[in-house]
Amino acid sequence: METMLSNICDEENTLTNILLNFQDKNRHILKDLKDYKIKRILILATGSSINAAVTVKYFLQDILEAKVFIEEPSIFYDYEKIDLDTDLTIVISQSGKSTSTINATRKISEILKKPVIIITNNLESPITKYSQYILDLNIGIENVGFVTKGFSGTVLNLFLLGITLKNQYLKYFEELEYLIGNINTVIENTNLYFEKNKELLRNINRFICLGYGANYGITKEFETKFTEVVRCPSTGHELEAYMHGPYLEANNSNAIFYLDLDLNIPLSKRLHTLKNYMDNYIGFSTIITNSNNKNNQTINLNISKNINPN
Repeated sequence: METMLSNICDEENTLTNILLNFQDKNRHILKDLKDYKIKRILILATGSSINAAVTVKYFLQDILEAKVFIEEPSIFYDYEKIDLDTDLTIVISQSGKSTSTINATRKISEILKKPVIIITNNLESPITKYSQYILDLNIGIENVGFVTKGFSGTVLNLFLLGITLKNQYLKYFEELEYLIGNINTVIENTNLYFEKNKELLRNINRFICLGYGANYGITKEFETKFTEVVRCPSTGHELEAYMHGPYLEANNSNAIFYLDLDLNIPLSKRLHTLKNYMDNYIGFSTIITNSNNKNNQTINLNISKNINPN
């Protein structure tokens, strides 16, 4: 029977398939846009798709040397003005049936007259008629409403789009293959962590996730998934933003998860300083990291290689 967990456990196979077949499946897009000058990119997405876009935003800006703007389709359609200097629009809709996303895409295609890439898992969906460039998410049917492969698959497809447009696919292939190959190790380590801490976690009535840089997008996906599945108040914050007010509501029935995956920057030190302070006021905290720190309140991903966007 398909479950949220079975889809999580299938991510390694799904992402490997995306990695190996991305160039062949999207050859027409890559050929037409290979030499296209891109300086301003608009991404339209909502839900887990916008969380994935936020996760990849800074990498896309670096690799494409372009400014990336991310908008909610409903807000964009109803209130925003179209920036005529936008060179490329990327629309993400896993189902391809979201009314707000379709309306925003139609608005863009009618007014801007510049390339639009639609990323969807349904190649026959209504949204596909608004562009000649349809990028297949290639994750298969995800019948469980709490999408997991949808999020990770979108992150990978956006990443691959950026590196392929810049002819950097081979440079990153081995590292991506290595990271995808470690997903089951991450799942195993996380399950062990839960078994050690499940009684403590079951007594928590509010979950908070903090991160910096690209991890901010992951904190928002944490917010989405915990709210959907655990059904407790759950929020994701950028590290600095959390310290400007939201921390004041913390109490001993709260748990904070800290994403600390880039250990060599000043923000990592600031994160640990905040954790030491907040531990006096909350019930439980966990650091998710790549370090070798081993204790019951650390989830160590055990991934020794890192993708270097520079």
